[in-house]
Amino acid sequence: MLIAENASVAENTRRGSTDGPTTSWRSRSGADDDFPAEMVLSQTSLAANDNATAVDKPRSVLADVVELSKPRIVTMILVTTVATALIGGGGAMPLLGLLTLLLGTAGVAASAGAANQIWERVIDCGMTRTAVRPLPSGRMQTATATLICAVWGIGGTAILWTLHGAVPAIVGVLTWALYVLVYTPMKTRTYWNTTVGAIAGAMPVLIGYTATGGLLSEVTGWLLFGILAAWQFPHFMAIAWLYRRQYAEAGFEMTTTVEPTGRSAGYQSLAGSWAITLCGAFLCFLSGSGSGAFVATALVLALTWPLLSSSLRFFKAPNDLTARKMLRASLLVLPGVLLVVTVRILW
Repeated sequence: MLIAENASVAENTRRGSTDGPTTSWRSRSGADDDFPAEMVLSQTSLAANDNATAVDKPRSVLADVVELSKPRIVTMILVTTVATALIGGGGAMPLLGLLTLLLGTAGVAASAGAANQIWERVIDCGMTRTAVRPLPSGRMQTATATLICAVWGIGGTAILWTLHGAVPAIVGVLTWALYVLVYTPMKTRTYWNTTVGAIAGAMPVLIGYTATGGLLSEVTGWLLFGILAAWQFPHFMAIAWLYRRQYAEAGFEMTTTVEPTGRSAGYQSLAGSWAITLCGAFLCFLSGSGSGAFVATALVLALTWPLLSSSLRFFKAPNDLTARKMLRASLLVLPGVLLVVTVRILW
């Protein structure tokens, strides 16, 4: 779920500089995963100089549990789940049913976020923005995090299966597996991890769509999936560019570290922006003909224009300024397009 990776750094990006001092666990150890975890944890403060205030400030156990779930990611997933659930159910869904759907989806998403942090607990020590997480900072034990992760995942899947059917539950399990078992280890091996992450990040759309009566064989569901998958390219490429030095020092294989000119990141961002526009426009026409379709399509074009233009500027001149503008545009475009598409399909 790249959508989670992405949202978690958006606030830091808006604050300004992203290339502050970073201490790499690789450079400290000069070795690999055999580097003792105790020594890694003892040097976490060195990796988190820019976040000294966050480290020194006392945190409650509840705050650490919430942080383990990657709450910004979960929130964005739930927003998209509401939209796609309404579309899949034709706008009709009991409030209790919607709440249980959100609870089950949140459980699976939170479990995936926790599992990602458990997997990357050592390498997270090497990035300023992640060194203050509960596990690399030493505030939470791995066994505790694993137990919480299991409760969230099993509980969320059980809710989806029991109250909403086997299909959304299976989609949830596949999403978890793709994000945790495929995308997460790929991050240190190949820059193709972004593509896999985009797929994993878009799959929760199908949880909401199928939970309210939509079918996996329907084009509408896959076009909604396409919007979410395509959106993650300009969104994450902006983040990957802004944090490229930290990613490189921590050992992550990102497009911006493998191809540092930014040309490939710009191309993928531009392609993703166009794909969002096309999927949104096609959904508007697919829902029926008439003036409503043209109005909705015009709104989609207007809403996606800021992302298209900022992606083009980043493609022509990859730098922190153009990347930051593209990131901000992406945060505005997604909810706007989903709102227009939802209204058009339902009314």
